[in-house]
Amino acid sequence: MQKKLSVLVATCALLGLSACSLFPDKADETKNWSAAKLYDEARQEMDGGRYDAAIKLFEKLESNYPFGTYAAQAQMEIAYAHYKAQDAAEALASVERFIKLHPNHPQVDYMYYLRGLINFNDQIGFLSFIYEQDPTERDPKATREAFAAFKALVDKFPNSKYAPDSIARMKYLVNAMAQYEVHVSNYYYRRGAYLAALNRAQDAVTNYSDAPAREEALFIMTRCYDKLGMLDLRDDTQRVFLKNYPNSRFINPNAGGKAWWKFWSKADPMPAPKDAVVK
Repeated sequence: MQKKLSVLVATCALLGLSACSLFPDKADETKNWSAAKLYDEARQEMDGGRYDAAIKLFEKLESNYPFGTYAAQAQMEIAYAHYKAQDAAEALASVERFIKLHPNHPQVDYMYYLRGLINFNDQIGFLSFIYEQDPTERDPKATREAFAAFKALVDKFPNSKYAPDSIARMKYLVNAMAQYEVHVSNYYYRRGAYLAALNRAQDAVTNYSDAPAREEALFIMTRCYDKLGMLDLRDDTQRVFLKNYPNSRFINPNAGGKAWWKFWSKADPMPAPKDAVVK
């Protein structure tokens, strides 16, 4: 019985090996591909929107040819592909890995820029969220992280071709953070927590002095001081408010205009720069 069992096991093993030889793994077809062919095939997958397939080929490219320009290019492409596949966590991990491995790479500024855009797009819909729902339900963590990422790019690479756009996005993000403070302040005001509302409005005025939200923050401060019976401070704040915003929409409903935050749509970064690849 034992002998028969051994023969059966051996037979199954042989059949398994035969099956493997008859039906080889499709991934083996790339085994002898050159770096250029792997890269071109991966780019075709990327261009066709097949990001998972592209990532696998770029990873194989990096694994098979770990030295030279193709490996670094593959790492950049992997980060971008994860971003396009809407996998922010993997995209950020790939970006951080590249920056750590290649701090002096000629295109490392692009990776700083991509890191900012990943976080930037993670907070797309943030303003619509705070206009439609309770703002205290969401902490704008991605907004702050996007600002920090863009600032790191501008500080480290002030002459980068990505710097002007990064600065524009930083201004937008400052406005977003200020508007968040104002909405939280309104939230507290509506619930009769006037001191808490006053503190958040003061934060918006102090920390974001150039943001459009400052106008509403001053208006809220005036109302809070009035509710708290602090009439001298109310009058002082109202004078500042009227001096800076004599035609404010909060005292003249017909003075409105296009909201500052409506000019920006979802950002789609340019693909990884390819001038590092030698064909």
